[in-house]
Amino acid sequence: MRYIEIMDTTLRDGEQTSGVSFSASEKLALAQILLTEVKVDRIEIASARVSEGEFKAVQKITSWAQENGYIDKVEVLTFVDGGVSINWMLESGAKVMNLLTKGSLNHLTYQLKKTPEEHFADIRKVIEDAASKGISANVYLEDWSNGMRNSPEYVFQYLDFLTTLPIRRILLPDTLGVLTPAESYTFVKAIVDRYPGRHFDFHAHNDYDLSIANIMEAVRAGASGLHLTVNGMGERAGNAPLASAIAVLKDFMPEVETGVAEGSLYSVSKIVETFSGLRIPANKPVVGDNVFTQTAGIHADGDKKNNLYFNELMPERFGRKRSYALGKTSGKANIENNLRELGIMLADEDLKKVTQRIIELGDRKEVVTREDLPYIISDVLDTNAIELKIEVLNYVLTHSKDLRPSATLKVRIEDETFEANAQGDGQYDAFMNALKKIYGRKGLDLPVLTDYAVRIPTGGKTDALCETVITWHWNNKEFKTHGLDSDQTVSAIIATQKMLNLM
Repeated sequence: MRYIEIMDTTLRDGEQTSGVSFSASEKLALAQILLTEVKVDRIEIASARVSEGEFKAVQKITSWAQENGYIDKVEVLTFVDGGVSINWMLESGAKVMNLLTKGSLNHLTYQLKKTPEEHFADIRKVIEDAASKGISANVYLEDWSNGMRNSPEYVFQYLDFLTTLPIRRILLPDTLGVLTPAESYTFVKAIVDRYPGRHFDFHAHNDYDLSIANIMEAVRAGASGLHLTVNGMGERAGNAPLASAIAVLKDFMPEVETGVAEGSLYSVSKIVETFSGLRIPANKPVVGDNVFTQTAGIHADGDKKNNLYFNELMPERFGRKRSYALGKTSGKANIENNLRELGIMLADEDLKKVTQRIIELGDRKEVVTREDLPYIISDVLDTNAIELKIEVLNYVLTHSKDLRPSATLKVRIEDETFEANAQGDGQYDAFMNALKKIYGRKGLDLPVLTDYAVRIPTGGKTDALCETVITWHWNNKEFKTHGLDSDQTVSAIIATQKMLNLM
């Protein structure tokens, strides 16, 4: 098997994501996690000369790396600047530089305004100076992909020159993310064939959403290493994402291997999400919240019978678990899977009622979670035990600043319909005052409300289902009714309707 080196550049290229800036402590923590837990081969942690904060972050990382035997795995982007970057590295404690040079004639001509010979002479001086000071060098060919498209003769002239220098690796970036998979293979293959035995890294960007396809083709063509970032962070559309790349190499390219620990990919993804403030899309492969969630009932049923909807991308590989969504497409199998996780069993008839209730909630765009299930079960089985002779047909609740809340409602009492309006200290109080008016017309009393409790499932958010439990006192007896809805006042009205029917 051919070993592929993985260089993670989240802390350098990934930090170029718009609006992202890691603190020195965050950089140190991520560097430690990437090298010791995720077990990438190398990390690129910063660009030289950027800021005082960047300098201090590099010092923290190199100090830790030196003490723990990782210093040769820590790399810094440097520039052809007459030795300024080298001095910066020496002061920061870094030992490996990734020298940024021009990989296309277009960049060389219009940005540097130099001839190839002039550029090569400058590069030779920097690399020889670095070597004399104990700094090893890798070399980036910036805009290499466009160089291969538009000026391949320059690229090969440059590579011929680089083979005469004491460098470890040559880094081939698709700087603008413009390559197709076919080009990635053709360009890398041409270079690997011409310079056998040399180490070439491929660095993909994701502007056309082709980064994973491109790294596959680069590896197939003979690339020895890949540059990746956690969560695909990076400038514009980002870089090739670490988790997806590792999964693809393992499952579709059995002729190669990496040293990355798959089980740590999800945890480092969540840490980077926290540090960067950049949320992971729910449908992002491998690390997204939804990627191991079955939604359709038929899929859950197939999984239960013979894992019919499983593939090689098993969640356990990444320290995750498969889940079954609850919503309007849920079937009995989805519900059963979730109930099993909670240790709950229902009779078939009750399971059908609970399934129907979840489908109804899904139609209203409610997010139903596993933690909601006990509340739904309680509500459904309780509701179905009550004969509905009294029904709240409609209501309007208002709440305005500096005005008392009001309620207008229509209620059916057996074969009669009543309407009433009232104000109160809150919306539910206004509802109860209007209800008292209706019952007063019938010469009926309402029970006394003695307790009112609201509960949401553990971890519930603003859209969580809300259970209201109301305790009533009537005819020297106490009894409770439950209501369930995502709106607290509505759940109280549902509990009140149950009370009216129980009376």
